[in-house]
Amino acid sequence: MQIAIDSYCYHRYFGEVYPGLESPPQQAMTLDEVIDRAIAFGVEGVSLESFMLDDASPERLTALRERLDEAGLARVWAWGHPDGLGSGSRPEALEDLFVHIEVARALGAGVMRICAGGRRTRPTSWADHRRDLLPLLRRATERAEERGLVLAVENHVDLLADELVELIEAVDSPALGVCLDTANNLRLFEDPMRAIETLAPYARATHLKDITAYRGDPKSFGFWPSVPLGQGLIDIPATLRLLKQHGYQGLLALEIDYLHPAHGDEASAIGTSLDYLRHTLAKL
Repeated sequence: MQIAIDSYCYHRYFGEVYPGLESPPQQAMTLDEVIDRAIAFGVEGVSLESFMLDDASPERLTALRERLDEAGLARVWAWGHPDGLGSGSRPEALEDLFVHIEVARALGAGVMRICAGGRRTRPTSWADHRRDLLPLLRRATERAEERGLVLAVENHVDLLADELVELIEAVDSPALGVCLDTANNLRLFEDPMRAIETLAPYARATHLKDITAYRGDPKSFGFWPSVPLGQGLIDIPATLRLLKQHGYQGLLALEIDYLHPAHGDEASAIGTSLDYLRHTLAKL
């Protein structure tokens, strides 16, 4: 397992600012600068969000791959934030997914995280959700398998753990697994440890994220802000033990979305989280 950073930790610097919860920074950032910060933190890998890519030309992708190779960083390419396939309502998004399969290959990524939907697209009926989404996942997986890539579906506040497993098992391909986000299912009022236990055997990528209860409406996103690893409600040591038990060998990608106001800025929370992760891994 390789300690990594998901570039979404720096979402504010790419125009992804949660209304009423965050403020935009004074300066923007480039994907190259995210990689510089990952190198400075001494991590072994990065998960890179596709919406942060400024230019998908062959020249740009070659230069980006060379930068990652030079730094010795393992990588996951991440497609589909915020709504991806729209929980099955956006079949046209498959064309963009196919484009990014080629981007992932050009960058030397063996895994591409995808979002099948988001908290805003989850239907009320699981039968409808499954009916519309499953054919799209099958088509995406067929393309990924042809191109030698593994797709990892994130539990993106759109799928309960058992629902995601049902989809993965229905497609039944080595080219489809899970991007295990350790915190998102708590935002669906599902026991996070049960969700982690259910999804860990299928993990091909991760978002290590810790959250806590804050204030307001528990059904709202702002009620569940991110905090540094080990300071919230997610049992990170137990999660790491489970991943190890199931033979997971991919990235342990730290993700911070909306950071609790009491925990400073991104750099501070990332540093604290990585220190905790290294210390915890050393004791496994």
